[in-house]
Amino acid sequence: MGEQQGRQLASKWAKTAILLSHPSIAPHIPPTKRFTANHLRSMLDTHQMVVVKPVVGAGGHGVIKVTRNEGGYAYTYYAQTKRFASFGALVAALNKKRKGRAYLIQKGIHLATVDGKPIDYRVKYVKTENGWKYRAIVGRIAKKGLFVTNLCRGGTLVTAAQGISRSLSSGAVAEKKGKMRELTVLSTGVLEAKYPGIGQLGFDYGIDKSGKIWIFEVNTRPQ
Repeated sequence: MGEQQGRQLASKWAKTAILLSHPSIAPHIPPTKRFTANHLRSMLDTHQMVVVKPVVGAGGHGVIKVTRNEGGYAYTYYAQTKRFASFGALVAALNKKRKGRAYLIQKGIHLATVDGKPIDYRVKYVKTENGWKYRAIVGRIAKKGLFVTNLCRGGTLVTAAQGISRSLSSGAVAEKKGKMRELTVLSTGVLEAKYPGIGQLGFDYGIDKSGKIWIFEVNTRPQ
């Protein structure tokens, strides 16, 4: 039988909502809301930095970092940053980028960095005839000047151990990898109970500057 392609679940919102229902997983998910102007305003007031991304999408396409400071607002899309004096101008520009597509707003996380470049982690977990198995646990370092780490956007692949050592410390490797594995197993159980038939999952994790692990999203068609 081998590895299973399995059921697809495209909606980031649906997967996030399911994981938020579990008390041990929820603290590791950044606050997330559907994109509306009111939600954007309140989340910027609370967090100052958010990430706005399509409900359905992959490869870093359409992912925008939005910030608020004393001088107004700004968004960064790939390497381009635009500034806005008013909230209304920011929303108009984001709506133009969205082109009517459903988006999410997620609290921005200040990721640990390697040589000043953010790093996150991909854990690929697949179902085989002998149960769920790990296929990869790797780090992805963003291309200089970008905040997205996707390899198709110029990100660099390293082992998870190398990434954790270089961004935190070598002494943190076993603990952080262990925690990612624990969250992967827990989350897979929750998702499989709700959506029987899923056969492969790609977890995108981030570790912030204080060492806390965050789940950014889970893909059912991991690249």
